[in-house]
Amino acid sequence: MRARMDDMERETTAAELKGSLLGFIQYFFKHITGRDFIISCPIGRESHHITLCRALTQAKRLQIPNHRLNINVPPGYGKSTILSMWVAWCLAEFPDSNFLYIGYSFDLAVKHTAFIKTIIESRQYGYLFDVHLKKESRARDSFETTAGGKIKAFGSAGAIVGQDAGLPGLDHFSGAAIIDDGHKIDEAHSDVMRQKVIDNYVETIRQRVRGINVPIINIGQRVHEADLSDFLISNNDIVPWTSIILKALDDAGNALYPEVDPKEKLLALQEKSPYVFAGQYQQDPLPAGGGLFSPEWFLEFDEEPKIITTFITCDTAETSKTYNDPTVLSFFGIYEIEIFGKKTGEYALHWLDCIEDWVEPHELQEFLLNFWAECSRHRVPPRIAAIEKKSTGVTLISTLNQVQGILIKDIQRTAASGSKTARFLEMQPIVASKRVTFTKHARHLALCKTHMSKITANDSHRHDDICDTLYDGIKIGLLDKSLLNNQVKKSTAGKEVLAALGQQMRRLKIARANRDDH
Repeated sequence: MRARMDDMERETTAAELKGSLLGFIQYFFKHITGRDFIISCPIGRESHHITLCRALTQAKRLQIPNHRLNINVPPGYGKSTILSMWVAWCLAEFPDSNFLYIGYSFDLAVKHTAFIKTIIESRQYGYLFDVHLKKESRARDSFETTAGGKIKAFGSAGAIVGQDAGLPGLDHFSGAAIIDDGHKIDEAHSDVMRQKVIDNYVETIRQRVRGINVPIINIGQRVHEADLSDFLISNNDIVPWTSIILKALDDAGNALYPEVDPKEKLLALQEKSPYVFAGQYQQDPLPAGGGLFSPEWFLEFDEEPKIITTFITCDTAETSKTYNDPTVLSFFGIYEIEIFGKKTGEYALHWLDCIEDWVEPHELQEFLLNFWAECSRHRVPPRIAAIEKKSTGVTLISTLNQVQGILIKDIQRTAASGSKTARFLEMQPIVASKRVTFTKHARHLALCKTHMSKITANDSHRHDDICDTLYDGIKIGLLDKSLLNNQVKKSTAGKEVLAALGQQMRRLKIARANRDDH
């Protein structure tokens, strides 16, 4: 009798969980992680968890027009967890379903399919639904149920072969093609990389759907005004898509997920990172040609603050032709922010000087040494010169390393350091929080503020060399804090350095005179 009651309880529980995606998520999230799945409780709005579950339930029931669903939701709001558990939920009822799970990278997609696999392999899932994986399904990126259902992970810009979404000729749910964060944020600003994702959807992903009743779901934050979501929302696909747009902050100022992003946090983000806030959180990307830095963000002081340490950053060019980029040298000082005479423990960057010029490669050394000598007369002489290790910069670094008294820091740009736009967006919150300052009437004030106001997210500005030196200054001085944490002996910036510079300058002038004579 007890065994029969257990069977009844099991059947009742299984039926209840099959009938409610949200109930399934709460049940198995607790079972897998040991933590409760917290449903958001926004003021004056429906919980976005409920909104997502309703839309995905309609997708499973084939109630979405054309079976095409686009969902835009801010990052960190649990959409991948919900989507992964949706796949497991669908397999509980239709264990022969075929899924493509596509992320901006293969590794990201595998992270989510591995979670799906963990759910299905759990004893409770098998006990309730009698759905099991084949014994040979050991991989996290590709596995199969004993009923023939398949799940396969792919990257959004890569080849998709050997797997289809759904089954042909059926009038019930049989799987789906899922695109979860199709764009990598720092690649979305590249026209080539962004279009590659869209082209892969049009030429490959769309073709892998094997039935007219097989849903395609695109879910993720907006990252650019011309991203995949825009392509779908703008009816550029062969059939119209249903779109659900979830903004972090509504028109009444209510937060969508106050437990994670309260109103105060979102308003601060809006002020300090307007580009990120508009796209990733409000799902309404700013035009990529809009300026990233407002001139009002750069404070001007009557007097120079109490500088702790100084350094120089350098961005070199290839030629003296004015239609190419110039060589730019910037001189920065780090200081501790004080409020009403009290130290705050927060540091800021004072832009002490900046010059740009179109000089020939063989003139770079003299150009930098002249600037270094001038900066060394500051009451806190520079301690290092940071130079990007590229083309002419490589030669300059090699040459200056032989000059006594100058400490050279070479800066290397790699794929891991992100695109130029990604770097500029990284420093936008720093600038917006007014942690880059000037002294009033400084000779470089207008030059730098005008230049910074022209920097855009889509690289439509003409030059960005001054901005590059500021990024390096912020990275070294405020983000890495390498100068504050690793003190260099002051003797390297005293009279000995000026003497060494004088000797080197004399040698350069003699060499130039000899070159001119010939």
